[in-house]
Amino acid sequence: MAEYLSDEEQVEALKRWWKENGKSVIGGVALGLLIVGGWQGWQRYTAGKAERGSAYFEQFQQAVRLNDAAAAKQEGERLLGEFGEGTYGMLAALELARIAYEEADFANAQGRLRWVMSKADDPALEQLSRLRLVRMLLDQGELDEAADLSARPVSDAFAGEYAAVRGDVALAKGDIDGARRAYRDALRQGAHDQALIRMKLTELGAGPPAG
Repeated sequence: MAEYLSDEEQVEALKRWWKENGKSVIGGVALGLLIVGGWQGWQRYTAGKAERGSAYFEQFQQAVRLNDAAAAKQEGERLLGEFGEGTYGMLAALELARIAYEEADFANAQGRLRWVMSKADDPALEQLSRLRLVRMLLDQGELDEAADLSARPVSDAFAGEYAAVRGDVALAKGDIDGARRAYRDALRQGAHDQALIRMKLTELGAGPPAG
């Protein structure tokens, strides 16, 4: 379970970016407001929506920080209900998946991660949700799907983490050579927990990559 949570810093970076830069865009509502109320009406709507979203998300984060799962689930569902497939909703779904996972509600956790994977327009959110799903599938012994999802292309920012999890999948499948190669790739590509990866390589009788 600890490895499933090891990308929290990446989530926090996404949250900070969204707090500084993000705005919700609801296309169908925008069209209706432009028709009946004009551009000023749309501006007022989006400003109010963004303010509500920011306030709701802060309440959600506060519940998460306090480890109040019941409140976090309530606030998260409110975000999903109002913001749906927007970034606030996606981030809430990722956190709700973590809570469900810690409560051993694996079907719920998987469902939320799959939803983010299928709906996210932002590649970072798609790749983050996929990485968490791979770790969950690995934990539950669903190795074939974990291998398939971890082998799909990713950006440089996630390359190290995906290489590390490919090593874990290979090791679970008994592919020692494949695990060594993947762990060495993870080190080269800047995976987060380098000490843990080096320890895994040592246990497999292999040293880190040269240079």
